[in-house]
Amino acid sequence: MQEVVSYPPATFSWVDLATTNPDAAKQFYTQLFGWTYEDMPVSEDGSMVYTMLKLDGRDVAALSAMPPGMEGIPPHWSSYITVDNLEESIAKAEAAGGTVIMPAMDVMDAGRMVGIQDPTGAVFYLWQSGTHIGAKLVNMPGTLCWNELLSHDVAKAGQFYTDLFGWTVQKDANSDYLMFMNNGRAAAGMMQIQAEWGDMPSNWSVYFAVEDCDTSAAKAAELGGNILNPPSDIPGTGRFALVQDPQGAIFSIIYMPQYDPPPSR
Repeated sequence: MQEVVSYPPATFSWVDLATTNPDAAKQFYTQLFGWTYEDMPVSEDGSMVYTMLKLDGRDVAALSAMPPGMEGIPPHWSSYITVDNLEESIAKAEAAGGTVIMPAMDVMDAGRMVGIQDPTGAVFYLWQSGTHIGAKLVNMPGTLCWNELLSHDVAKAGQFYTDLFGWTVQKDANSDYLMFMNNGRAAAGMMQIQAEWGDMPSNWSVYFAVEDCDTSAAKAAELGGNILNPPSDIPGTGRFALVQDPQGAIFSIIYMPQYDPPPSR
């Protein structure tokens, strides 16, 4: 079990889902990943709810209804990156060519956040933690294990994130896949959007680890999801599939051998 007690700066720490049908989304994801959930009212009248998604009683992700002002935007998963000082990071992001699309705000005593759009159009959130550090479990079946940037300009995006977080960009020796490195450790991936992928905006995507990619993909389809990319091997890494939930949000599932439980003795 990979239980987390803190996140170093410039590390992905949280993901949440904005959806058109929270109740249906709860049913889909709890059945797919074995999550439970806890509804947390975030408005005085109780009309706005932030639902914590849990595995073994620990927070792993969240979901909520699409907020006002986002009408017409399809359901989507959002990625959060931990920083020590939100205001300093905002200034760095703007100096590097980023745009603040959601002003900095306090989330009660949980932390402080801001929405940023990078120069190629991808949106992410900066998170300065208070009582909520982010996901308490990662890198095990049913939890977040990877974040990946799909960009129309990987050179421009690479420069932006290097300037903002001090990441470096490393190319895979056997492919065009790029890795963001944070103090020598893999922080995220990056790929150039190809013309044959259609009209896709630059975006940050999320991967959840599973025990068996084929079984989980079949389960997602049974629950009403759409398998956009069937289970496929990634040489030297594992096996993944691209899934669209019944409301339209897209995410990936991946099996990686290192997440297998140790053999019993």
